[in-house]
Amino acid sequence: MAAVTESIELVAARVRTGGPRLGRTRLVVVDGPAGAGKTTYAGTLARELGDAQVVHMDDLYEGWDGLGPGVYQRLGDWLLGPLAAGRPGGYRRYDWCAAQFAEWHEVAPGAVLVLEGVGAAGLPVDGWATLRVWVQAPAPLRLARGLARDGAGLRDRWLRWAQDEQAHFAADRTRERAEVIVDGTG
Repeated sequence: MAAVTESIELVAARVRTGGPRLGRTRLVVVDGPAGAGKTTYAGTLARELGDAQVVHMDDLYEGWDGLGPGVYQRLGDWLLGPLAAGRPGGYRRYDWCAAQFAEWHEVAPGAVLVLEGVGAAGLPVDGWATLRVWVQAPAPLRLARGLARDGAGLRDRWLRWAQDEQAHFAADRTRERAEVIVDGTG
């Protein structure tokens, strides 16, 4: 059963004592529904660890329909596969406004990589993950956060994304597989 915690120190300690499964890198995946607070939590965790890089799944999706097999193919080919082999990996950031992949970002092997975003703890990533974190918050709060960030004009897209992510989470049993569950309302 997953531990329910908000202590960033406890989670950082778990990461530090967990064995690396991505070459010499400890991969922490921070997942949960859009607007739950994953990006904020991942940044706080990376600062607490001091030696962690953060990669955002938003940079790997191919737009609003990007939560599917393609994102895992890119993630494995571009980032996780090379890091597991001890080589630098990376990703081409998806430019949501231009609707195309843009510049390359290199990610060197390091002590800790925090991968955050919807689908970060997907089943295709399990073999590399040292720790799976689930961040949750009530649906109305998540939607309000998303619309505050992206604008009310994207409400329909947000609602469709919420349906897509719920189907994904149910199929992957993402929350049930998490070792740590975080309340993202704070």
